[in-house]
Amino acid sequence: MRFGITKTIPASRGDRGIESLYDGSLSEFEFHMAGKPSRLKVGDYVYTIFNDQLRGRLRITELIGGKVNPNSGRLRTLIMVSCPGEKIGNPVSRRGHRGTRYYDGADWT
Repeated sequence: MRFGITKTIPASRGDRGIESLYDGSLSEFEFHMAGKPSRLKVGDYVYTIFNDQLRGRLRITELIGGKVNPNSGRLRTLIMVSCPGEKIGNPVSRRGHRGTRYYDGADWT
């Protein structure tokens, strides 16, 4: 199973921020997305993009709906993933973006 979403890790988190998802220093991490995911489920993946490169993936362990974004007041879903995740063998060029995009895992090697 390779299906999931892509999320861009902000450059402001630095190399340490992206590495912490894969080096064993965290046991879980929280992503979020606006609204309620229509196709995402537990067991799918969050693929991370950092500095315009696909860097790794983390398995989704829980989707927590009905949360409110403190900045906008809009509903969002928290996406809990287990860490450490899997790093990709060789980073793949993939343009970063804001928000969430569904992804079929086609570049995963």
